[in-house]
Amino acid sequence: MPHYSGPILTQPAAQALLAARDAGTSEWSGSLDLGRSTGHASLEPDTWLWRDQRYPYPSTLKDRTIYYWDGSEFAPLSRYAGSLIKLVPTEWGAPTFEIDGIKMLPTSKESPVADARRKVALVETHGKVVLDTCGGLGYFAACCLEAGAARIHSFEKNADVLWLRTLNPWSPDPDAPASGGRLQLAHADVSQAIAQIADASVDALLHDPPRFGIAGELYSQAFYDQLARVLRRGGRLFHYTGSPNKLTSGRDVPREVAKRLEKAGFKAQLALDGVLAMRR
Repeated sequence: MPHYSGPILTQPAAQALLAARDAGTSEWSGSLDLGRSTGHASLEPDTWLWRDQRYPYPSTLKDRTIYYWDGSEFAPLSRYAGSLIKLVPTEWGAPTFEIDGIKMLPTSKESPVADARRKVALVETHGKVVLDTCGGLGYFAACCLEAGAARIHSFEKNADVLWLRTLNPWSPDPDAPASGGRLQLAHADVSQAIAQIADASVDALLHDPPRFGIAGELYSQAFYDQLARVLRRGGRLFHYTGSPNKLTSGRDVPREVAKRLEKAGFKAQLALDGVLAMRR
C-alpha cells in the first residue's frame, strides 16, 4: 500500500494554524507530520496552501486524535471493524496506537521509537537478517534499518494496523528509497507463516506480541520451538512481555516465558520489560 504524503493534523497543530491566520500572518511554520520535519504553509482567509495543495481550515478537532486529509475533509485516523483501532498522538512526536482503548506501545517515559531502539540494540542487528514477528507500527523495523540490518522480515496480522502504518509518518515504508529494499513486510499471521521460514536462516529476532489473553498462541511452547528452529546458534531474541496480571493474580509472565524459551533451546534472562535470550 502506498504511504500517505499529505498533512497530518492534531488539535495543537490546528489551533496554531488558526491562531496564525487570526493574527493576520501570511505564513505559518511548524510540523504537519507529527514532528518528523518542519514546513511552511501559506495562509489565506478561507484556505491554506501546503506543498502546492489547498486545504480548508479544520473544524474543531478532538484531543488525543490524529487527522489526515481523506480527499474531502480532515478525518480521524481510526477504523472500526469489530474493534476500534486508532493512532494516538504522544508528547514525543511518534504516535502510539490503541485497540479498543488499550494502548499498545509504552509511551509514559520516552518515545516509542526510543523504546524500540533500546530493544533493537540488545539483539545487535547490524549486518544481520532479522525476523520481526509482530510488526505493529514498524518501530522495531525502523530501528533495525537505522542500525544497519542487512534484511528485515516483518509480519503483521491485522490489516487495520497495516493501514495505520501507511498514514503514520514514523512508520517505515518498505518501498521508500531510504529502506533500500531491506524491509519485507508481509500481511500474515506469524504463528502460521513461521513454518515456511528455513532452519537457522535468521540472525536476530524481535518478538512483540499482543498480550497473552489476545494471542496466547504466540506464547506457546510450540511457537517458541519454531523460533529456536529458525534462529541460528548464538543468535539473540528480545521478547516483550510487560508485566500483565502481576498485581491482580500474582502471575509472573516474564519468568513463565523465560522457562519456555529455556525449554526450546535458549539461554534466557529478564531484560527491560521482557526477556532477552540467546540460542544455544
